[in-house]
Amino acid sequence: MAVLNFSCIHLALLFFLYGVVYCLDGGFAKHNDKCHFRGNDELEYSEEIYFNKEMWLWYNSTTDIWKGDTTYGMEIANDLNNEPSKHVTRNILKYILCVENGERLYGYLHNYTVQPNVRLRSEEPASSRHSAMLVCSAYDFYPKTIIITWLRNGQVVTSDVSSTGELANGDWSYQIHSHLEYTPTPGEKISCRVEHYSLPEPQLYDWDPSIPTSEKSKIAIGASGLLLGLVFLLAGLRHYMKNRIGHRQDGPVSASAEQPLLTPLLM
Repeated sequence: MAVLNFSCIHLALLFFLYGVVYCLDGGFAKHNDKCHFRGNDELEYSEEIYFNKEMWLWYNSTTDIWKGDTTYGMEIANDLNNEPSKHVTRNILKYILCVENGERLYGYLHNYTVQPNVRLRSEEPASSRHSAMLVCSAYDFYPKTIIITWLRNGQVVTSDVSSTGELANGDWSYQIHSHLEYTPTPGEKISCRVEHYSLPEPQLYDWDPSIPTSEKSKIAIGASGLLLGLVFLLAGLRHYMKNRIGHRQDGPVSASAEQPLLTPLLM
């Protein structure tokens, strides 16, 4: 490891805005400025100074004090704390880096919304108390807060309801899954109500118990397969009849009177 020296220390403090300063002995210093936002009117400005990946000293606007983690860092922190212009300098940096940028950031995030993509489906119940379970899922929405409510014949359902809570997708968007276990009743109406900041009004999604989407897909695939099979069957039958008629025309003709009537239909 490079030997620490004051020339490198002062160089780091003088040119901290460049981020990384290389010293003659191969070491380097790094300066971090951070803005911690906790609300529109509450933020904390902090600074961290490293040398060869080791933190020397740090500052935050909450305590308004520099503190050192090494011998040299404590000496520099003591000098900075005794500077008459310390408060003015830090407040200027806090305003430029945090306040002005924070206003832009909050203005952008306040107006940035993404509507949820909602899907309502049936799954096997997790317990044996009920014979059915519905899942109402909302995908890729922003901001985080969302409310999902189950309605049964227009009445809010609170029992046998569970939720995963908002799950982060890692790209600032979220997803949530709400489960309702129930025992189906003929003629009832079950709905999933979604309320979100991006929606002008709550959205209702009604469950259609007639045929689940997965079953509809299976039926469609089965019907397509059956139709394709019939096409191949008719094509094979036509080919068979043509060959049979051709062989009889080449040999002695002993076909019945009904056979010519089938030929136009199969040609």
